[in-house]
Order: sequence, then structure tokens, then C-alpha cells
Amino acid sequence: MEMRRLFVAVDPPEDVVAHLGAVVDSLEVSRANTPGRSTRLASRDRWHVTLAFLGDVPVSRIDKVTRALEQAIAERGEAAEDVIRVSFAGGGTFGRGSFTILWAGLGGDIPALRELSETVRRELRRARLPLDTKGFRPHLTISRPGTRVERDLIAADVETLASYVGPQWTVDAIHLVASELGPHPRHTRLATVHLPRR
Repeated sequence: MEMRRLFVAVDPPEDVVAHLGAVVDSLEVSRANTPGRSTRLASRDRWHVTLAFLGDVPVSRIDKVTRALEQAIAERGEAAEDVIRVSFAGGGTFGRGSFTILWAGLGGDIPALRELSETVRRELRRARLPLDTKGFRPHLTISRPGTRVERDLIAADVETLASYVGPQWTVDAIHLVASELGPHPRHTRLATVHLPRR
């Protein structure tokens, strides 16, 4: 049975990526990312904020996933009053040692973004689709340096990110994405569902 590794995400616009990217270029994880010494920087064309992670799903059920997302947006459209505006702000780390992940945080309409995530997850559960049960933690993964970068340098990166506030942007769509792992990770959009414009 053919499987795809799926997640649901929102994507920042290009100008927001460029703004945050200028700060990321100054971080120690970027300086240390040299030939033969990868700090596993996330490629900017894959920057996203995950709303829900499904994991491996049979290809035959992808249409069912898309219908669940369409239903989630239709449901939200009946209740939501405002657009969702967010910005990248702050940052931190998850994990320890070889599992260290450096991330940028989000500010703005986080309660509304959280509600969107919960609505998406509810519809995926109703459709009896697989779903990671970890709570929603809005962030963008910058790097997975593990132990490739010294702890004090990672701490300096967190301090740099702590004062960062990027431009505000509107969440106007959610995307179903297939993720391919390996030495050259790739993300492929399988479906996009637009939020109603107000």
C-alpha cells in the first residue's frame, strides 16, 4: 500500500520569510552551517507553521483528508468573525542534546490560530484519519542543530530571537502537504483550502 507522510500547515508570505531570513542569517546555527558540518537548517522554501501532523496516510485516503480540511474551514467560516493576523516573534528551543531544535515563535491572533488548529484536528478525527495527539505549539522550525553547535552559541541565538518581531501577515489558507525525508527533504502541496475573505 502506497503511503504519504502528511501534515497540515499555514505558510508565511515571501516578504515575511525574507525578513525573518535576514535574522536567521546572523545566527550561530547559520554561521556554523559550513560544507561538511550541517546544522540542519530548514530550507526557507519549506518554512511553515504546522496545524496538525497526520504521519503516514494511504494515498487512497488523501481525498478524504482534503474533504475534512474543507469541512473544517466551512465550519470555522460560520463562527469566525475576523481574519487571523500573526507575526513571527521570539524563539526558543525544544529538546536537549542531539535532539535540540531551534525555533521562531509567533505573536498576534494566537487564540484564533489555535482554534483553527483545533477545528482542523476535530474534522480529521471525525473522518477517522491518523493524527498526532501532541498539543498545538505555534512555531517555525529554523534548525535541528542537535549537538553540532555548542550550547552557549544556541543560547546566544535564542537571545537574538527573543527581541525579534517580524511583520504582521494574514493567514489566508491552509495547505495539505506531503513530506519526504532523507538527505534532500522535500515538501509537496497536495491541496489548499482558502479561508473566507472578510
